[in-house]
Amino acid sequence: MILMYFFETYLDLRQHAALKLPTLPKTLEGVISQEKFEKSRAYSLDKSYFHFVHEFVTILMDSAILIFGILPWFWTKSGNFLLLVGLNAENEILHTLAFLAGVMIWSQITDLPFSLCSTFVIEARHGFNKQTIWLFFRDLFKGMGLAIILAPPIVSAIIVIVQKGGPYLAIYLWAFMFVLSLVMMTLYPVLIAPLFNKFTPLPEGDLREKIEKLAASLSFPLKKLFVVDGSTRSSHSNAYMYGFYKNKRIVLYDTLIQQCKDNEEIVAVLAHELGHWKLNHTMYSFIAVQILTLLQFGGYTLVRNSTDLFRSFGFDTQPVLIGLIIFQHTVIPLQHLVSFGLNLVSRSFEFQADAFAKKLGYSSSLRAALVKLQEENLSAMNTDPWYSAYHYSHPPLVERLAALDESDKKAD
Repeated sequence: MILMYFFETYLDLRQHAALKLPTLPKTLEGVISQEKFEKSRAYSLDKSYFHFVHEFVTILMDSAILIFGILPWFWTKSGNFLLLVGLNAENEILHTLAFLAGVMIWSQITDLPFSLCSTFVIEARHGFNKQTIWLFFRDLFKGMGLAIILAPPIVSAIIVIVQKGGPYLAIYLWAFMFVLSLVMMTLYPVLIAPLFNKFTPLPEGDLREKIEKLAASLSFPLKKLFVVDGSTRSSHSNAYMYGFYKNKRIVLYDTLIQQCKDNEEIVAVLAHELGHWKLNHTMYSFIAVQILTLLQFGGYTLVRNSTDLFRSFGFDTQPVLIGLIIFQHTVIPLQHLVSFGLNLVSRSFEFQADAFAKKLGYSSSLRAALVKLQEENLSAMNTDPWYSAYHYSHPPLVERLAALDESDKKAD
């Protein structure tokens, strides 16, 4: 864990040096205004300094938790709490839920200063934060409330599956998580997302007509088209799609509509997103995640009965949840390697989706939209190639514009 921290800090230092460069990359000269570049540079450097502090505090706390045996101590205390309130501490489900409740409270307390600083200092300083302190805490308590409602049945099911799973435990765990992901993908946009944001149908007009025409030309089964009030929390912009089979929906952030005054630019962004759908990127990504999940549960089944492993972390018993936590700690380097591989695939998908939008005739509009979104979101203009390759799931603007230009040259 510490070795990974040093490696990633080295990449962070490379990126910080790139962010301090006083000039635009040659590809963006004359494309991005000097004023926007200076604002982007200041915003990126502020976030970089904040990131160094956050990561340093995090590694200190995580190391202290492991070195001083906080996990087994907390597990014991959660059992004592159950006895104090008259519940059975031998019941692993109750014991695990008590442990998770304490962990949730602890994580909220330790992360709160960083969340407040990020939202009300850094984001506010650069004009992005639109939240009031009341809205911030309302969202926080809503999230905790959802966790209190959803966690008990999910955790209970996982514990029962592990206890009863036998030799096919990995397959049973994967099947449960697969069904759970489908259920959550169905319920989240309908029941959960509206708790935090307001979704309204996109009004009739030129933009709606163009989007519907694009969707129809690609045989995209668009059922509903929404605008979400993202501006109540941030001035950052986005757009996304969701839904199964022939029940697809598109959501536009109101900030995207405000920033891209030209409707063609918004349609170009959606042409890119529809490219992911048409080229089956979403399906490939979903399959990859399912395979990795199955492999991860397979690895867990190999170590879950290792008495020595639990004892090395200070546990005399072998609780299901603790076994999962320990396994996550033991495969940290492998997880980062897999994440790096997935980022490479994701970046390739982004280039393909850009090429798809270009093939539909949105090259100039997509280019203009990418530049405008880069400017309005004050995204980093200079990026270190090692850092971006390791961390970015989307290629930097310089690379995307270069790819669009290269395809233009090949066409000529």
